[in-house]
Amino acid sequence: MGLIIKLVLGIIGGVLVGLYTPHWVSQLLLTFKELFGQLLFFTIPLLILFFITSGIAGLPRNSGKLLGKTLSIAYLSTVLAGTLAYFVASLVVPLLRKVEGGVQDATGTVLEPFLMLDLPPVFGIMTALVLAFIFGLGITVTQAQQLKQVSDQGRDIIEWLLGRVIIPLLPFYIAGVFAEMTVAGTVVNTLQTFGIILVLAIALHWVYLTTMFIIAGVRSGANPARLIKNMLPAYFTALGTMSSAATIPVTLRSAKANKVNDDVANFVVPLCATTHLAGSTITIVSCTLAVMYLQDALAIPPFFTILPFILMLGVVMLAAPGVPGGAVMSAVGLLGSMLGFGETAIALMIALYMAQDSFGTACNVTGDGAIALLVNEPTET
Repeated sequence: MGLIIKLVLGIIGGVLVGLYTPHWVSQLLLTFKELFGQLLFFTIPLLILFFITSGIAGLPRNSGKLLGKTLSIAYLSTVLAGTLAYFVASLVVPLLRKVEGGVQDATGTVLEPFLMLDLPPVFGIMTALVLAFIFGLGITVTQAQQLKQVSDQGRDIIEWLLGRVIIPLLPFYIAGVFAEMTVAGTVVNTLQTFGIILVLAIALHWVYLTTMFIIAGVRSGANPARLIKNMLPAYFTALGTMSSAATIPVTLRSAKANKVNDDVANFVVPLCATTHLAGSTITIVSCTLAVMYLQDALAIPPFFTILPFILMLGVVMLAAPGVPGGAVMSAVGLLGSMLGFGETAIALMIALYMAQDSFGTACNVTGDGAIALLVNEPTET
């Protein structure tokens, strides 16, 4: 929760700097944003390569049927969550134009950073994704332990970089974004849209969770309201930790309280903590459409145009690190390569996503309990 407070302070600080300080102060923040953005975009392909490779290579073996069923349900859940978010957000976002009278033309000043640095990534997003699947599956088949150690150590290094450098500096990055928008005269409309989209995302989380537990309740013969009640400790723990992995002990206890077989719960819950990110996907898709609304250069696409993005998002979520904001960091590459997001649009995405990350994580872990029930039900017959 401390990170959320820092991000809010970053937004407020950026707006105040843009309003009440000389332009050179805003340019300093803008320069930091530019340099930090170069490091961020350099890191993303490495994150995808090491995290997906390590994740595939580390999947449990000798549990083929249970593994396949769990991963299939988790992926389907993530894709359906993204689809729900698209259709609801595509109805709500255009209404913002009517409510707010449209996006006002910027009447302020366009600033330039004092220093610009070109730091191209080692390889592209899709290259990283293909390499990750080749190496991950190859390690699984050939039992190449040394290569697995390299992927695990690479994952640990990138996670350290995220946890110790990138995530702590995000508030300053966000401050630079909002200082630039304040000077340009577009910040009011952006903040109004932020509030509406965050409320929409959290509402969709609960609509989706309710639907999942109704289905799980019908299949297991249990009362969906009781199932949700038993999962609430996991939900509120995740609000505080902002980490699916850190919430695993509580999620396990809650799943077992719903009469999930111990062996099934012990297998499904830790696996879904890194592979089932329905709540994060709802937020990412909703925020994506909101940012497209805010950016004149981007238009909200029809469903079959954004469907490949949602399908790929379900795969890339495998690379989501166990740190706050890990899901949106994994999605940054797809936003640029598939939807044409520039640096400002991606910065807005990060700010929007991080503002509700704890709620998305809470939705993820609570949904893991529903998946455990869906996987468990046939084992009891």
